[in-house]
Amino acid sequence: MSDDPPGSSPKRTYVVAGIGALAVALVGGMLTDLGPWYHELRQPAWKPPDWAFGPIWAAILTLWALAAARSWRAASTPQLQKDIVVAFTICGVLNIAWSALFFRIERPDLALLEAGLLALSVLCLITMTWRLDRRASLMLVPYLIWVGTAAALNWKVVELNRPF
Repeated sequence: MSDDPPGSSPKRTYVVAGIGALAVALVGGMLTDLGPWYHELRQPAWKPPDWAFGPIWAAILTLWALAAARSWRAASTPQLQKDIVVAFTICGVLNIAWSALFFRIERPDLALLEAGLLALSVLCLITMTWRLDRRASLMLVPYLIWVGTAAALNWKVVELNRPF
């Protein structure tokens, strides 16, 4: 017996989730401008090198897509599937919004506030997916840890460079 909802294909579910994660990565990447403004910011000594952010986000968004697909497949009703899609979409939009606030609008102070919303959305995903698929839920823990780390880095940038 399959654990897939009626009418769904496991492969299709993972492809759609992967496309969603890729869209978040591409839009977020397009909004990330490491130009003169960014390079003039004072950064804490513990900031990871710029080249590390791409691979970190690739790993996190891969886990995010896997968690989304597994959760959607584990959902027992169409309404729960819709709730999963909405929750992951909100998280993706918040992820993109952080890049827009920090890099395009050049407001790390506003990005810091938004990082709290992003962390809350990831925590909601972890809670929501826990009852559906515990592995999926655990796949989101690195995302929460990274958002916390990024928020701490964001806070130090605000502290070292204020006012904005």
